[in-house]
Amino acid sequence: MNVVMYGSDGTISLTVDTDEIIIEVRDNGPGIDDIDLALQEGYSTASHEFREMGFGAGMGLPNIKKNADSFEIHSRKSKGTYLKICFRMNRDNEQRSTK
Repeated sequence: MNVVMYGSDGTISLTVDTDEIIIEVRDNGPGIDDIDLALQEGYSTASHEFREMGFGAGMGLPNIKKNADSFEIHSRKSKGTYLKICFRMNRDNEQRSTK
């Protein structure tokens, strides 16, 4: 949603293979001033207008990070943001076999 709300333009790519799913998101927006703050549950910079539409709960990035197997984010002021999210396939089966 941040790409739509702030990014002005960007790309989302999806790679799926037998081992993992990788989502990469790039935008040319204003960037994230404080990534650590943006990763805190409940923190949001969403405008009143977007909040009225049900967005801006401040759970997007924290939930992505919590549920991904790997999470990478880079952002530069006035240059945009890059996000890479990886989900390994058959993760539950691997965890069960090590118990």
